[in-house]
Amino acid sequence: MSTESTTLAQVSAGFAAAVETAGASTVLVNARRRIPASGVVWSADGTIVTAHHVIERDEVEVVLADGSKHQATVAGRDPGSDIAVLKIGPAGLTPALRAPAGSAKVGNLVLAVGRPSLEGPMASLGVVGAIGGPWRTFRGGEVEGYIRTDTTFFPGFSGGPLVDAEGRVVGINSARLGRGAGLTVPVAAVERIAADLLAGGQVRRAYLGISSQVARLPVALAALAGGRETGLLIISVEPDSPARRPRLRSCGAENGRTSPLPSANVLDAPAGGLAASRALLRKEHEAPAPEC
Repeated sequence: MSTESTTLAQVSAGFAAAVETAGASTVLVNARRRIPASGVVWSADGTIVTAHHVIERDEVEVVLADGSKHQATVAGRDPGSDIAVLKIGPAGLTPALRAPAGSAKVGNLVLAVGRPSLEGPMASLGVVGAIGGPWRTFRGGEVEGYIRTDTTFFPGFSGGPLVDAEGRVVGINSARLGRGAGLTVPVAAVERIAADLLAGGQVRRAYLGISSQVARLPVALAALAGGRETGLLIISVEPDSPARRPRLRSCGAENGRTSPLPSANVLDAPAGGLAASRALLRKEHEAPAPEC
């Protein structure tokens, strides 16, 4: 056997061993009508991490690598990052090995692993093509990082791990986050999200409740803003959001006073300039401007 063949056989055996290692802690998650999804044993006490979007009903069944079936409860879920945490009764499970934070590099060979059926783990090989973040998903949630690979996420791979050549988890796969192009949430982000979900059932993030777009400031406002040429044009304010609360105000620089946060067009000053704009906002709310 040639040296090249021997090396290739060793690499192949190494990847098979990595899948075997990861497969021992990769589970089947049955919580939807279609094909089941995958999950990862996160800790020995019965904590399972999976994808949020695959949990479509209250009755959740988890099938471990040994074939045993267990009813699971949802400890928490975060639609923004597409991460959910489940709990099952048995302790003494085999948790996944986790790669050190930041260990994945562009160009690394990685494996997407899933267990969408009772036939055993499945895997696909690929290369890390990009690492980035933070970024805002199409659902509006902010994820602190992402890993993009050319691995194939077969049906049911969401919630399963992306692993390195040693079988260590570098992230959790989601076919939903990339809107057609699967993405992976890095392990460090998953650790923080899972901890928040276990502690309170949700991830607390800053939330204002407005829709806005960048707009060029009128000359008068730009001068008061220290020469800043653009600002946020408020398009709408969601009902019952923090932006609708009476105490929330939009601060301005005119005589050290403020105006209530309006429902639209804060920065779309009329021809009269800043004074006319403020008069318009105050008239809209029929209230005097409070002190800032």
